[in-house]
Amino acid sequence: MSTRLSIISTRTGDDGTTGLGDGSRLPKTAALIHALGDVDELNSHIGVLRSLELPEDVDALLSDIQHDLFDMGAELCIPGHQVIGSVHVERLDAAIRHYNEPLGILKEFILPGGSPAAAQAHVLRCVARRAERSVVAVPSEALPQDGPRLYLNRLSDLLFVLARTLNRHAGRPDVLWEPKRHESSTS
Repeated sequence: MSTRLSIISTRTGDDGTTGLGDGSRLPKTAALIHALGDVDELNSHIGVLRSLELPEDVDALLSDIQHDLFDMGAELCIPGHQVIGSVHVERLDAAIRHYNEPLGILKEFILPGGSPAAAQAHVLRCVARRAERSVVAVPSEALPQDGPRLYLNRLSDLLFVLARTLNRHAGRPDVLWEPKRHESSTS
């Protein structure tokens, strides 16, 4: 692999624009740039989760997801470049089924929390939803393919399931929402 970055501070963004992979420039306020930033933030938060104690299979899955998200960044950054497709989405669907099956039916809403790893997975779920909204906001001319949007949608579902899985791994129950729990004390 050749050197990708030899100069970190180019000052080319001082004018409020960011360069894309094809050399074109967009305002830093463009929807595509927001989407790139949100995908990058999601990837960084996965790095935080991976720094915690995790089952090996979950860590390996998250490693694959980090690589997919980096590829997604390239897809967003290079007009016409397509990397994330149905194979990636199907892999997430399979992981959702695999990790959800032993959890049983969820009869209550759950609150983010439990073990540190599960709580971080819940943060990731929210960041994934934001990244998905950002990708949806990109004009279809700039991002005509559906892969990134579908991938982020499935990823947020998987992160919810992984949060529950990580609580179970830590021997902690899910934190259940208690509707109207203070209602009787105000009467």
